[in-house]
Amino acid sequence: MTAAVAKSVLARSSAHSIVEASPRTKAFAGALVILYALITILPLLWIVATAFKSQSDAIAYPPKVIFEPTLEGYVNLFTVRTRQTPDFIAKLPPPETWYDKLVRKHDMVIAGPSKVVPRFVNSLIIGFGSTFLAVFLGTLAAYAFSRFRIPLADDLLFFILSTRMMPPVAVAIPIYLMYRQLNLTDTRLGMILLYTAVNVSLAVWLLKGFIDEIPREYEEAALVDGYTRLEALRKVVLPQAVTGIAATAIFCLIFSWNEYAFAVLLTSGEAQTMPPFIPFIIGEGGQDWPAVAAATTLFVVPIVMFTVLLRKHLLRGITFGAVRK
Repeated sequence: MTAAVAKSVLARSSAHSIVEASPRTKAFAGALVILYALITILPLLWIVATAFKSQSDAIAYPPKVIFEPTLEGYVNLFTVRTRQTPDFIAKLPPPETWYDKLVRKHDMVIAGPSKVVPRFVNSLIIGFGSTFLAVFLGTLAAYAFSRFRIPLADDLLFFILSTRMMPPVAVAIPIYLMYRQLNLTDTRLGMILLYTAVNVSLAVWLLKGFIDEIPREYEEAALVDGYTRLEALRKVVLPQAVTGIAATAIFCLIFSWNEYAFAVLLTSGEAQTMPPFIPFIIGEGGQDWPAVAAATTLFVVPIVMFTVLLRKHLLRGITFGAVRK
């Protein structure tokens, strides 16, 4: 009798686990995740669609979901145009390119390229340059805090973290005066150093947690085998911390890529990045919304590609150390 009861209990427990979610719960959770994804991606899809609208369709009310696509927004983004009289347009030779033809429909001619490409290049150099420096310095500092006995280590870590607590506007004027004295205003080097200083605190705190999870015995075995401390760091610690490094790099790049306040204050021409440049894309008669949407679409592409390339490391990095055996 006892054996039969035990077999019945075992059969019921194997048929349904109190830990595993029911199919209905799984379906509800999946639908909720899909709904949340659609809601969050809708503004981005609307921006991409606006980049292919004409100016009249972009500002139409009610908003147009179905429209005739055009590349006017991208042409306006990459070129500087001037309006001419119909007589002047008639005396010009036939347009040689599709974008010349597109511009002449509005009685305009292309005067030259715009400044969007230099601004985009500045964003790439400053964003990825500061991310590399912040992750590099943060890795070294985090390794030192994790592996060595440093006097007042907790106080130093709190001081490093406290640099992220103050709003940028609180230090804007001192930084501007210091940069003007050092001739670093409107320079790529100055922006890279500033973003590195801001991001390195985040990098130290994130990477210290990852390095703490790596057993010291691995390094001790490497040191016994004749490795130097730097070789143990490079060949033993860093390969195991690559998930944390990838996650930290993404967070640092997102900040430096999207930063607006310091970019407005400290740059105006040579080192200006895309965030302060996009709002001032002015068209004839006001804001050129298709060109703004086109610039925003191009601006989002690198950060999305970088995140997609490191998505596996990002997921593992976020959950690293969450479950311990």
